[in-house]
Amino acid sequence: MQIVPLCWNYLLWHSGGADSRGNRLGRTRVTGDMPKNRLPFGAVLLALIAVACGSAAPASPSASSKPTASPTPEGIDHPTGATDVVLQLELAGGFMPIDFQANQAPLFTLFGDGRVVFQPTVTTFPEPGPDGITRGIPWRTAQLDAGQVEELLTFALGQGGLGTARDNYGHDGIADASSSNFTINASGLKKLVSVYALGLEDPNTPDLVARRAFQALSTRLTDFDKGGTIATDVYLADKYRAVLIEREGGPAAKPMAWPWPTLKVSDFKADVNAAGGAQLPHRTMTAVEVGDLKLGDIPGGVQGVTVVGPDRKMYALVVRPLLPSEKD
Repeated sequence: MQIVPLCWNYLLWHSGGADSRGNRLGRTRVTGDMPKNRLPFGAVLLALIAVACGSAAPASPSASSKPTASPTPEGIDHPTGATDVVLQLELAGGFMPIDFQANQAPLFTLFGDGRVVFQPTVTTFPEPGPDGITRGIPWRTAQLDAGQVEELLTFALGQGGLGTARDNYGHDGIADASSSNFTINASGLKKLVSVYALGLEDPNTPDLVARRAFQALSTRLTDFDKGGTIATDVYLADKYRAVLIEREGGPAAKPMAWPWPTLKVSDFKADVNAAGGAQLPHRTMTAVEVGDLKLGDIPGGVQGVTVVGPDRKMYALVVRPLLPSEKD
């Protein structure tokens, strides 16, 4: 079976399931090297899911290989704070269902202290439980040593193409695709590189060499633990993001009573971004508040929850872990 990264809610929706269904900790030191013309929309969507989630590029280096030497005697300069983002990959935009938008989060993040948090590669996707609620696969985390951080940043800046990349790479022959957004803050560079429709290239696509480099980096980051063969731990978040969506039509699961007596629907705020678009109403929740849902241990978050608000309206609730760098 082909292994793909955890874009499970998108795939469930595409197959007709997610829109109606939704979805110890220690720090383990990682051992070894961490390592076309306009298409019909249906073909684009299927190809994008397979490729943008990292399944179509060359495999990452062997876990038994040794890290390469630092490019300079001093190493690669980068922030060192526990919440400083040094390297990150996130999918954004494109034609996607509302549940996917609510659950969207970075696929991979390297923080300044050497910690990585990523969504794992899976061979099967979560199914709704007997209660109709889908519990997400937990994200993973590991602690890199200085040499492993150096090797990864050397790859990202060199073979991964970020060192010489410009800010944006378009693709006029593809519609309704997502963008792969790479953030890098190292070696004096601090920038966001946005690559539209990564992996959907043909021989006439502009910037083909650069795109192949970005695809190699995407593959490495989205299969960071090499299919689970490198030791990592479950990522247990201190806080979660809860997104509330007014439901039109029948619930995906049996509705539950509003579990937070001190909270109102209006406490979930829809921020407005710089482009003038409103985000979905959301709120940062503590682990205790998430526990009030009485859904058991849900480190990977949940989809498919239906709650009856204090206003007697039905709402879909999506909960996902927050990264240390994320703010409500």
